[in-house]
Amino acid sequence: MTPQELIAGFGTLDGELRVGGVPLSRLAARVGSTPFFAYDRVRLDARVDLLREMLPARVELSYAMKANPMPAVVQHLATRVDRIDVASTGEMHHALDTRIRPDRVSFAGPGKTPAEIRQAVAAGILVEVESTTELKRVIAAGDELGIAPQVAVRVNPDFAVKGSGMRMGGGPQQFGIDAEQVPAVLAEFASSVDILGFHVFAGSQNLNAEIIAEAQRKTVDLITDLAAHLPGALRYLNLGGGFGIPYSEKDRPLDLATVAAHLGELVDGPIASRFPDASPVIELGRFIVGECGVYVTRVVDRKVSRGKTYLVVDGGMHHQLAASGNFGQAIRRNYPVVVGNRAAEADGDSVTVVGCLCTPLDLLGDDIALPPADIDDLIVIFQQGAYGLTASPTAFLGHPAPAEVLV
Repeated sequence: MTPQELIAGFGTLDGELRVGGVPLSRLAARVGSTPFFAYDRVRLDARVDLLREMLPARVELSYAMKANPMPAVVQHLATRVDRIDVASTGEMHHALDTRIRPDRVSFAGPGKTPAEIRQAVAAGILVEVESTTELKRVIAAGDELGIAPQVAVRVNPDFAVKGSGMRMGGGPQQFGIDAEQVPAVLAEFASSVDILGFHVFAGSQNLNAEIIAEAQRKTVDLITDLAAHLPGALRYLNLGGGFGIPYSEKDRPLDLATVAAHLGELVDGPIASRFPDASPVIELGRFIVGECGVYVTRVVDRKVSRGKTYLVVDGGMHHQLAASGNFGQAIRRNYPVVVGNRAAEADGDSVTVVGCLCTPLDLLGDDIALPPADIDDLIVIFQQGAYGLTASPTAFLGHPAPAEVLV
C-alpha cells in the first residue's frame, strides 16, 4: 500500500493527518512529548467488524495479545472478540483484568516454567502445551491444586506454509509437538488429563489468500487424523491465523473474501460433520490491530552529508525495530512514512530518516520522497499497531520510553 492510500484511510484536517479524528499536532500536544504510538479506536473497531462480517458465523475470533499488549487496547478488544491468547504471565494478568472469562484465555508459547503453568491452571486458563515436559507440568499442577486443567496440544504440523513472514510449522521447531509424535503422547497422557483439542499454527504474516486456504485445509485434515486418538470428542479446534498486512508499496492487502469463502466451505463441510462439539478458532493479532496504529517521532536535526540529506528524529529502532529492518526481514524495505503535519503537501527530494541511536542500523526510511521537512516536523510511520514497542530493544542507550495512546 502507498502512503497516500494510508493517509486517505486515516483522514486529514487542514492538511494534517488525523488519528482517531484528532489532527496530529493537536494529538502530539495532548500527549506532551514525542515519540509516541497512537492507536485509532475507530479503525480497530472497523477491522473487527470486517472480520465478523466476512468470516463464518461459527468461527470464534481470538486476539493474539503478543501483537500489542497495551492494556487499553486489550481492554477494548476484550469487548469485541471471543477469546484472548497470551504468551506470558504478564499478558495473562492483562487478560484476566478484562471481561473475558478465564476459560476463554489460551496460553501458548515454548518454555513455560512450572510457576507460569501453575498460575494458568489455578486461574482456569487453557494451556496449549508445546512438549511432553509442559504436559507433565500441567498434570502436576492440577494434582497439586486439586483442579482439572484446561489443556490443548499445540501441534507442529508436517507441512510448511509458503509465503509466510515467519514459518512456525513444518520441519524441526521449538513450537508444538511434532504431528507424528502426537498419537503416542495422547496414548500416554490422555487418561491423566482431559485434552480438549489442538492448536495448529504454521506461519505468520501471509498475504496470499490461496496459501492460507490451503494451510487451513491441511490443518483440518491433520486434526481429523489426530482427533481419532482422543478418548472423547474434540472440543477445541484452533486453526491458527497468519493473516498478513501490507508493509511496503509493493505489498497488496490480503484478499479476505477469498480466505473467508474457503473457510466457510471447511466450516460447513468437514468441520461441522467431524467436530460438531467444537467451534473453530481463528487467532489473529497483527491483522486486527496492525493497521490501526502509527508511530510519531519529531525531527530534531536536518543535515547533509556528502550530498545525502538526513532527517534525524527523536525516536528510532529502540521503539521500532521492525521498521528499521531488524525484525526478521531478509531484505530491508521501507515502511510507509509521511510527514504527518504536511500530509497534503507534494513530495520533494528524497531524504533518509534516521533515529537518535549510535548505530547505522537505526534507519527508519532510506531514500524516500517526502514533502520538505525540517526541525520540529512530525514524521509518521504507518502499520504500527502490532509488534512495535514491545518487540523493540527499548533499553538500548537508555532513552525514555515512548508514550502509547488509544484515541
